[in-house]
Amino acid sequence: MAPVVDHPPPPPAFAHVEHLFPQTGLALELACGRGRGAVWLAKRGMEYQGVDISPVAIGLARELTERSGVSGRCRFEVFDLDEGMPPGPRVDLILCYLFRDRRLDRSLVDRLVPGGMLAVAVLSEVGHGPGEFRAGPGELRAAFGHLDVLDEGEKEGLAWILAHRP
Repeated sequence: MAPVVDHPPPPPAFAHVEHLFPQTGLALELACGRGRGAVWLAKRGMEYQGVDISPVAIGLARELTERSGVSGRCRFEVFDLDEGMPPGPRVDLILCYLFRDRRLDRSLVDRLVPGGMLAVAVLSEVGHGPGEFRAGPGELRAAFGHLDVLDEGEKEGLAWILAHRP
């Protein structure tokens, strides 16, 4: 069971740019796992929707947000992203942490409101080596470089990009 934290930290790849993340609006997290991102974003003031293919993960996420006092700001759904993006309105933030499906790149951008933020961090070949689920060098920049990039990096087996939709 994940511990309740009064002030949960952001995902590690984004800790140095946490101040750039919105504090209001609607956030959508893909492959949300156990709900740590939900607690972090809800405690910042955002409304939150998380999807994951695992019913177990969704159950744990619901428990964590309940115990953390933010369940009223959070919605979760079991959803298979192989089917595309989940239905719903445009959002102010999309968070994808350690999840990457290149087929969704265009849909991610389209789902953002103008000025909305995209935060993607994935396993990378940079500093680690090739792997089936690792992004190649420059892959996130190639996919999302047409956005207003606020921060990006590739090192030690991790790649990330933080960008606004114009």
